[in-house]
Amino acid sequence: MNLPKGATTTTMESKTNFFRPARSGDVITGVSTPLHKGRRTMVWQTRLTDKDGKLLAMITQTQMVIQKEA
Repeated sequence: MNLPKGATTTTMESKTNFFRPARSGDVITGVSTPLHKGRRTMVWQTRLTDKDGKLLAMITQTQMVIQKEA
């Protein structure tokens, strides 16, 4: 949805901070927010929360955008 037509990505860097565990059967919600959306790189932050809205983990990823060759 966020890439030019025909483009793909590859992960350049990924960092995850875990803050608390989730229990088996818990509903976990993930929300991703773009921090930077450039032509060659994108940086995204994803927050994982439990049903009470408590932060379980935060992931930050840098993605390289690979353009389709003409």
